[in-house]
Amino acid sequence: MKRMRSRNGATNGGITDPNMTPLIDVSLVLVVILMVATPLALQSGLAVSRAGTSGKNAAATRTQRIEIQIVSADSVIVDRDGVSRSRLAEVLAPRLRASATREVVVRCADDVPHGAFVAVLDEAKADGAAAIAVAGR
Repeated sequence: MKRMRSRNGATNGGITDPNMTPLIDVSLVLVVILMVATPLALQSGLAVSRAGTSGKNAAATRTQRIEIQIVSADSVIVDRDGVSRSRLAEVLAPRLRASATREVVVRCADDVPHGAFVAVLDEAKADGAAAIAVAGR
């Protein structure tokens, strides 16, 4: 194998180190894509709408919908009845089966953790709620 000689007589073996720049660029692009896509994959998939506050339809459906107020992480109020979070499914499911519209309106206290709020929404959907609306205070 011939080696190249420079003018001063030293041998030059050529470039033997791999170029890391393209590998680093591709890796960083993949990390950014994963960071953007991960929150989308972890969303609960619930369709939530704002509750109507006025109008003739709101007054008519008020008697048909079920209202849940989340007081704390482990207690809720379902249609003015205080219930612990562990008993929410056994209280909510029969009311949803008896409801004509199966609409649920959820109100949440300010100091309730986000996870508890989402867990109540998931439980209402699992118990058979057709529509879930989030109402402000």
